[in-house]
Amino acid sequence: MWPFSKSQPVVASGILCEMTDYHSHILPGVDDGVKTMNESLQILAEMKHQGVRKVWFTPHIMEDIPNTNAGLRERFQELKEKFRKPEDAYCGTVELNLAAEYMMDSLFAERLEADDLLFDAGDVRRLFQLSGVNVTDSEIDGILKESVGYPLGETTGFTPPMNLLPVLKRIQTKGYRPLLAHPERYLYMGTSYYCMLKQEQVAFQLNLPSLTGAYGTYIQKKAVSLLKAGMYDLTGTDMHSSKYFKEWLGTRIGSRDRDMLWAHFPACRDGL
Repeated sequence: MWPFSKSQPVVASGILCEMTDYHSHILPGVDDGVKTMNESLQILAEMKHQGVRKVWFTPHIMEDIPNTNAGLRERFQELKEKFRKPEDAYCGTVELNLAAEYMMDSLFAERLEADDLLFDAGDVRRLFQLSGVNVTDSEIDGILKESVGYPLGETTGFTPPMNLLPVLKRIQTKGYRPLLAHPERYLYMGTSYYCMLKQEQVAFQLNLPSLTGAYGTYIQKKAVSLLKAGMYDLTGTDMHSSKYFKEWLGTRIGSRDRDMLWAHFPACRDGL
């Protein structure tokens, strides 16, 4: 937070209007995020009210939570069907997409080598259906790899993985561009580390709650510093529950931080 700057609640700041949320845990019952379908729909209803345009569901995939692509796609389809029914509590217009947040562990390494990373294939599949062409999921994933190849990865917060840089380079040699989730939250990373990662063409995703002090003032200052330096490429809420979302909407963001977000980060409203 900038000293002496005016601030306003997130709900009144406009930072969610026309936003694409590239990081959330709203897909119900698959990780440590939202547990029920109704809670997911409540969050999406409030996101629609706040003007959010697109939401990417990014459930955890890690050794402790070994979600499969097939299982996540099935759950995603269930939510989309519920989401579109007018007789239900919420019939939404927010565009929904499915990806994943990968802990950069041995499970991720295995799936990376197998080209088994999760991207939403819905739009591409519909285009082929409209043209009368039948394609398999693997063929669609290959097409998406060329155009939407940004796997979202994370590390533990306190200590750096011994092989982080080699893993990031391997992601690139496989044809993807690594996207690092909430780099401001990694306590072991400092200015020189961030600069090294950017030189290696690693994209950064900002957790918007970091700007309001949701994870403490130290993380908040790091987020503001990275934002000021123009290091972020995408934003997300990293939302895990409706209770937390409502509470966060009531927290305050500094006007200068808000303006800097808009000035340095047009990608928060669109794509990379």
